Amino acid sequence: MDTVRKILKYLLVVFFVAAGINHFRNPEFYLRIMPPYLPWHEALNYASGFFEILLGLLVLIPRCTRFAGWGLIALLAAVFPANLHMALNPHLFPELPPMAYYIRLPFQLVFIAWVYWATLEQRRNPEDGSN
Repeated sequence: MDTVRKILKYLLVVFFVAAGINHFRNPEFYLRIMPPYLPWHEALNYASGFFEILLGLLVLIPRCTRFAGWGLIALLAAVFPANLHMALNPHLFPELPPMAYYIRLPFQLVFIAWVYWATLEQRRNPEDGSN
């Protein structure tokens, strides 16, 4: 694995584990951004935090890296409605200018590409067990 990919892989782990921990440390933020049509806001918040931590850590285990990558991509897709809810209702989130929430939407694709590149788009390397 080249150096850049390895660095970005570890940054990915830190990003998702930190984000997951934040679901438990600051649940009010996540509960506030959930679209009202979703049920069980509290349970969904804790579940997404748990899976961000779990899948983030699984990225480090070569046999689990691909599974973790697909799981993180699914998780990023699952939380997209919250980002969309913020963009469509900027009056509920006056902390930032409304355009910031629209600019944030395409970054979900950047995160998906990052996960894909760091966990799924790997060359076969029998030495580290990745595929």
